[in-house]
This record gives sequence, structure tokens and C-alpha cells, in this order.
Amino acid sequence: MFERMREHRVERVVLWRDEASGLEAILVIDDVTLGPAAGGVRTRAYPSVDAALADAARLAQAMTIKCALGGVDAGGGKCVVIDRPGLDRARAFAVLGERIAELGGLFRTAGDLGTTAADLAAMASRCRWVHTEEQALAASVARGLVRCVEACVAARGGGGGGGGGRGSGALAGLRVAVQGAGAIGAAAARALVAAGAEVVVADVDDGRARAVADETGARVGAPATILAEAVDVVAPCAIGGVLDEAAVAAMRAWAVCGAANNVVASPAAEDAAVARGLLVVPDVIASAGAVIDGIGLTVMGLADRGPLIDALGATAAEVLAAARTSRERPSDVAVRLARARLAAARTGG
Repeated sequence: MFERMREHRVERVVLWRDEASGLEAILVIDDVTLGPAAGGVRTRAYPSVDAALADAARLAQAMTIKCALGGVDAGGGKCVVIDRPGLDRARAFAVLGERIAELGGLFRTAGDLGTTAADLAAMASRCRWVHTEEQALAASVARGLVRCVEACVAARGGGGGGGGGRGSGALAGLRVAVQGAGAIGAAAARALVAAGAEVVVADVDDGRARAVADETGARVGAPATILAEAVDVVAPCAIGGVLDEAAVAAMRAWAVCGAANNVVASPAAEDAAVARGLLVVPDVIASAGAVIDGIGLTVMGLADRGPLIDALGATAAEVLAAARTSRERPSDVAVRLARARLAAARTGG
């Protein structure tokens, strides 16, 4: 286990199991320089414990960067639950809530991929540091995503396929492909349509995609080709790792700005996107609305988190401008900015 921790560059790992409920969970706490660790609970049928640890480590590290860039008083953490036959979800998530409560607020959590509203309710019945208002958090993600899409439009100088000059960042006529119609994808589609964008949405669950389309007026696309749609911007809002080299080569959009975690599959894929001149907003910025909303309220005591969420647009613009000038990966620029805030906090700067 220690060798695996070194491999994944983590220093704090908590393992939980409960025989009666079948719970097997891993918590990675990456950094608490700015405040308690924040991150969701993900539930998946991982092929191995090491795969679960690797996922938790990667996501926790991304949360540290996300919190620093979002200007919130929190660090990064992530909990993953191994979904397997015999898992008694109601009992397992209640036990998980108890275990998280024992940490005394060191880890603040909410939902993530594979974790249901019922799972969160079971956790919250035993722990006060569980945020259960999924729709509110999804709306905050969508608000931040729209600000970041506006930054893409401004960075491109107002060009695009749908409308006239949009240098101000207005989205009227902008064409956006949203991958995923879960809570985040649906909220993103609503917010983008409300901002004037023309949206095509796809989901592996066709019923969910059609429900979003019926509500918003969006067009339903095919899940297999949604990233290659003839649009201006693609917004992956489902699983991570979807932007690989093949997807970059097939893209007809000029920007990627999605709220899924770890959208880009590899450094090579991001290099390919940069080489093509694509604007890529790191998802640690585009998806930060939820943690800003949750931590802004519960830790920072902010009655109005809107200004911090809206500031994500300026952060995205700063990263895109720096990456364009230096020809760096946008993700590297984002990490550098976040590490600078963390370093300043450690030295009292």
C-alpha cells in the first residue's frame, strides 16, 4: 500500500470496510493548506483496489487545484466506494457517513458519479458534513461553466458558427454540444440555452437526453459522435477521460469547456489539442461552481457565492491567455496558478 501511495503521490489514505453492509471505501486527502478537504463520493465497480486508489488520488489532487483556483478556503479530497455484489447500499452509506463524521469535519463531501440521492441521504443521516442539495450544486456548476464558455468566446475574438460578433462573451447563437444529461449535463444545457446558445445533448441513457431536449429545446445527438458534432464548443459533462487523441482529431469545434472531472485523457491528448489551436478550459476551472457554492456557504459563511462563481470566467480567460502566449498546456498553467496560491498560504503571503 505504501508503494502504491508513493506511485500515486498521496500522503493521506483512509481505508474503510464494514462486513455487515459490504462497504469498502477509500478516502484520499490530498491537501489541507487552505482549509478542510473537499470532494465528492464516487461509486464504481472498480476492477481492483489499486484502480480505486488511483482514481481517488487523481480526483483528490484535482480538487486541490480546483479549490485553489476557485478562491475557496478548502483543499482537495475524494472518497470512492467500491460497488460490488452484495453491497447493501442503505446500510453501507450510513456507515460511511459515520466514518466521515469521525474525522470531525476534515473532509466535506457531496455526490459524484455513481452515488445516488438516496446514498447521500443515508450518509447525511449520520454526518453533518454531507451536502445533499444536488440540483443547487449542479446549477452552480452550470453558472460557472457558462462564464468559462464566455471566456472562450472572448479569447477567440467573437468568432463562431452561430452568430455575429461575440467579443463581449455573449453566447447568442453559439453552438454547444453537451455530453451527458445527468444532473450536471442537464443543468449545463439549461444554462447555455438560457444564455442564447444552440445546444445538442447526448447521453448513453437516451431517455435522459430526450427529457433535457424536451425541457430546453435542445437537439438530441448520438452519444458515440457527440464530441465530433459541427459545433463551436464541446462540453463533456459526464465521465472523465473522454478527450483522447482520437477525439481531438475528430473534433470540429474550436473549444472544449466541460464540467466532467479529468476530461482530458492524457498529456498527449492535450498536446494534440494545443497543436490544433483548440481552446481547452481545464475542468478544474469549468466545474468549480459546486465546491465554491458548498464551501463558500459552509466554511466561509458567504451568503452570496455568485461573485466567486462568476470569477471563474476571469480565471479561465487568464489561463487561456497565458497558455496561448507560452504554448503550454492550459492544465499546466492552471496548476501553476493554483500552486502559487498554495505556496503563498503556506508562507503567509
